[in-house]
Amino acid sequence: MADSELAVSVLDFVGIPYGGTATEAIDGSVELARTVERLGYRRIWFSEHHNSPTLACTAPELLIARVGAATSTLRVGAGGIMLPNHAPLKVAETFRTLEAMFPGRVDLGLGRAPGTDGLTALALRGSEQKVMGNEFPQLTGELLAFLTDTFPDDHPFRSVQATPAVPGMPELWILGSSDYGARFAAVNGLAASFAHQINPELAGPVLRAYRRDFRPSEFLDAPRSSVSTIAFASEDAAEVAEFEAYWTLNMAKLRSGRLGPISPEELKEFAASSGYPAAREQMAGRLNAGSPEVVATRLRALVEDTEADELIVATPTPSYAQRTRSYELLAAELGVRGPASE
Repeated sequence: MADSELAVSVLDFVGIPYGGTATEAIDGSVELARTVERLGYRRIWFSEHHNSPTLACTAPELLIARVGAATSTLRVGAGGIMLPNHAPLKVAETFRTLEAMFPGRVDLGLGRAPGTDGLTALALRGSEQKVMGNEFPQLTGELLAFLTDTFPDDHPFRSVQATPAVPGMPELWILGSSDYGARFAAVNGLAASFAHQINPELAGPVLRAYRRDFRPSEFLDAPRSSVSTIAFASEDAAEVAEFEAYWTLNMAKLRSGRLGPISPEELKEFAASSGYPAAREQMAGRLNAGSPEVVATRLRALVEDTEADELIVATPTPSYAQRTRSYELLAAELGVRGPASE
């Protein structure tokens, strides 16, 4: 796929750096959205994570509203709403409200994972049965019926309307990091987005199978897919090394349940430890870091392998300046074009 045909977007975890505040993180995300809009990125998505003191993205719908008001052409959305954490009616109401605020610019990505640990999932969902069960198909069906006003006549929710009524609806995506989400999207004629950063080995096979097995629906005539990945581009080798160490440590702490921000001292100690080279090697397939040329080459290869229509880049560095610069460098290298270039 030629660069001119490739849409590139942004996934933002709204990270809170060491010594920073949630307010500063959210303000930084707003400024990032303005920057990537100017550069020509297609959309910005906010993830849903809970019980994570280093992230300010527990309520992506609120972030969408803030960023939507600060931009004018950039698509804004959730990547995603973890549907089993929510009542479908409430999700439909929230995203119809957002669609009324920003017509034609709102995305609704749906996931079935809790976006957190088991205990927090229990606090969100209210029962062990809901935590352990697979209600995603039923919940998605209800949500789609609320968004399209198409409950059968004999359905108990037939008389319930998701308000406000709007002429359009959010662009729907099914998210996943296994084959489940993409298979669900293919069978139901919906767009699919795969998290390469979580399960890199499956990204290609899963998205190629999605394209092969896709069944057209009232929502989508042809398959539409995207792949998200971690990427950081810099002309400074020291910055690249620091980012690799930071993200490797961040993932190691997450897996061990050690929540909390990473201090400069902790990062320096980790990068100098005897166990770091092996940990870094283990993370090698999950992130793309290096010079702009190297990173762009890897990203093009990922898109080719997955046959994705769109690339979604997450750059979770604690440095706002480095994050912004990375998106600028990748825009230039991948041929992303902003309004000034059109």
